Amino acid sequence: MEQLVVELKKMLPFKETTEPGDIVLIAAKEPQMLLYAVVGDIVRDETRKAEWWHVSLHLLSLPIQTVVWTLRTPQFTGREIFTMGGEGRFIQAIRLERRPTEAVLDQGSDPEGQGQTKAGRQRPGLRVVK
Repeated sequence: MEQLVVELKKMLPFKETTEPGDIVLIAAKEPQMLLYAVVGDIVRDETRKAEWWHVSLHLLSLPIQTVVWTLRTPQFTGREIFTMGGEGRFIQAIRLERRPTEAVLDQGSDPEGQGQTKAGRQRPGLRVVK
């Protein structure tokens, strides 16, 4: 599991923190899987003295499933590999860069609805047809 995590960290831009709304990568040893999930809530587990959290994850699978795992901060921020049912698990948020199309759209508006920015470049996506 440790070698897999090393390889994943070379391939993906991970974040240091995890917040609601983040997309996380989940890696599991058994069953062997890699999948993405969207973080729902992160709520303190008040029944424990130590700092544990109920992390709600919406697994991006078909059908979408929601699970709640009780984890410590190092476990859901990728700083620690942990086990569930004796099998290794890893979770860390992915840092998503701003999409190039958003940068083009920010350079100017399209007052006539012709699909072009002020800079004259074709604007991607949908346009209003009257």
